[in-house]
Amino acid sequence: MSRIVAYCGIICSDCPTFKATKANDDGERQRVAEQWTKQYGKEFRVEDINCDSCLTRGPRTFSHCEVCEMRKCARERNVENCAHCDEYACERLSKLFNEYEPAKEVLDEIRASAKG
Repeated sequence: MSRIVAYCGIICSDCPTFKATKANDDGERQRVAEQWTKQYGKEFRVEDINCDSCLTRGPRTFSHCEVCEMRKCARERNVENCAHCDEYACERLSKLFNEYEPAKEVLDEIRASAKG
């Protein structure tokens, strides 16, 4: 499977929710739900662990995708991902980068290759 990059730079195809969905593995969904409930202090159920990536136009997205400001903005601007935005890196994206630097590395790489 090729790498699927979310609007924000997170690698969807590396996400355990995406992997469990693609494998249709309820045991893995349960494991992820339990892990994320502990990790994020929010209740996740097995049925929450179902996602075809935030890029999908289909109905299966992770619950956060539906409220994600970066996803909403990228769709409104009709960009492949935030690396292609004229306002890169905006304040919302910078906050994510402070919490999850690998997303910045991915988008910086995409941005550099697009200019090259």
